[in-house]
Amino acid sequence: MTVEKQRFAVNGGIGFGSKLTGKQLLVLTSFMDEKDELELTTFQQLYIDIPQAKVDAALTAFEDAGLSVYPVGNFVKSLRTCNFCKGSEQEGMPVAKEINNRIAGRPMPFTVRAAYTGCAVGCGEPRTNDIGVMKIKETYSLYAGGKAKGIDAQLGQILIEGASPEKLYSAIDRVLDLYAAQGKKREPLSKFVDRYGIEAMRNLVAH
Repeated sequence: MTVEKQRFAVNGGIGFGSKLTGKQLLVLTSFMDEKDELELTTFQQLYIDIPQAKVDAALTAFEDAGLSVYPVGNFVKSLRTCNFCKGSEQEGMPVAKEINNRIAGRPMPFTVRAAYTGCAVGCGEPRTNDIGVMKIKETYSLYAGGKAKGIDAQLGQILIEGASPEKLYSAIDRVLDLYAAQGKKREPLSKFVDRYGIEAMRNLVAH
């Protein structure tokens, strides 16, 4: 008899690197059989398949263990981050957490990968993702349209720089709102940016 399962994406939230505690791992494995597998994705999430009858219990247990849970599919993925090696405040961890809270799980025409890095070294790889944020001293730069894979791989283009956190949040919201409204089904954000025009997008977020 086939057991119906539902897939979820989980991680340990925004913190000092992509880490899980022993307690979190134990909670995850408590909802797995011996032959079940966890899939590690490139955007710092684990995919886990939960039997439908255990979904409610699993989600409660995950929350109690401090795990963040996200939908799988054509949504904005949880924010990929750097390791905040110079510290939470200096590299803007509160801003990264706020971005993640605002965008992760939003339905989109196609999967959107967002990345954040707290300094110009760029460990979070913001320019190779659909949406990228880089903190430069006390301000933030926003990039859009990056694509890491394929023969048409490209770096994201700058939309705004020298922005405050509030300006950054507003700009990200406008980009995602535009893409959600006018993007074609399964059209990657990189192709949408090219089709809409980078200058038009810059004008959209400038005000």
